[in-house]
Amino acid sequence: MIPEGWTNTTLEEVSDPRATIRYGVVQIGAHTPGGVPIVPIKYIDRIGKVALHLASPKIEGKYKNSRVQAGDVLISVKGTIGEVGIVPPGFNGNIAREIARIRPNGKADAGYIAYQLQAPQTQRRIKSVTVGTTRLEFSIAAVKSFEIALPPLGEQRGIVAALETWDRAIETVEALIANARAQKQTLMQQLLPQGTTPPKKRLPGFSGGWREGRLGSLADISKGEQKGRASLSGEGPVPVINGGITPSGYTDHPNTAANTITISEGGNSCGHVDLITQPFWCGGHCYAFKNLKVDRDYLFAVLKHRQPKIMSLRVGSGLPNIQKKALSQFSIPVPPTPEQVRIGELAASADREIAALEAQLTALRQEKAALMQQLLTGKRRVKLPESEVA
Repeated sequence: MIPEGWTNTTLEEVSDPRATIRYGVVQIGAHTPGGVPIVPIKYIDRIGKVALHLASPKIEGKYKNSRVQAGDVLISVKGTIGEVGIVPPGFNGNIAREIARIRPNGKADAGYIAYQLQAPQTQRRIKSVTVGTTRLEFSIAAVKSFEIALPPLGEQRGIVAALETWDRAIETVEALIANARAQKQTLMQQLLPQGTTPPKKRLPGFSGGWREGRLGSLADISKGEQKGRASLSGEGPVPVINGGITPSGYTDHPNTAANTITISEGGNSCGHVDLITQPFWCGGHCYAFKNLKVDRDYLFAVLKHRQPKIMSLRVGSGLPNIQKKALSQFSIPVPPTPEQVRIGELAASADREIAALEAQLTALRQEKAALMQQLLTGKRRVKLPESEVA
């Protein structure tokens, strides 16, 4: 049920009939310097902020009907369904064939359409009308007939202004996270050498030589015990850490102590390094580092810094994995213990700053999602200037 003054309308009804909703170009072709910019799905929400593939200018003649302009709303309709973006001022180009263009006709604000399409409740409806098995598609016919709730234009713009405030806050925190990660990366590059020679930039007050140490001599590396999927629950007090980046599930009791360094043994994420800060169940596709002979925070910092090299140890194609022998022989630089501790403290401090910002970002996104659900269904109304009140 929609509020008084709102209507249910289709995307076709709010689209310019002179620029009907349609797919993008059929074939992008080779990169052509000076050619036509093509928007792919992965950059649909970053147009104007990233470099795009440039296709032959010939496509402008063949596919001129799918050209985009400022204010067009874009939505991915093949493969990855439901990604949304708006074409910014000054952009002239075309869109990939996995994207559909919606050009508002004045009845609906472009930002309002985009927010409606991004809303969790709308995304669920979009997924419900997709077709296909190996490759999903939100057909043009389905896009045209797809219904959205439409308030008066003034209220639409008020909703957009409210949600844009949250977007700016989210973008600010995202930028802070990116900066904090870059600063940590620079710090680690300065403090951690590639061999046994001490780094060029050394922390004040430290001296003495560095050595290379193999992981097998610096810690006991052990695999956990596999739990069947049927024995896992969707929530619980103890996470089950296996071959992925996130828990495989949850159980009632741990087999590994808190503050243990782990490395994923198998699967697409094998080589992922983590520090599990609560008691957990170590699965059969997870290595745990115990009985450390070096400072824990230092070891975690250097392993995380060299995670790409650890991932390069993977073998196998169908189900990649990292052999214990290869991991045990992996070498890292080892400074004197006091220097280990100080480097570990700096890295841990940087990680805490990043984690705090990530928690702030998660909270902002959750709050925005809740606000979207209220504003875009009319359960919560924006206050309009008296001049705009009917």
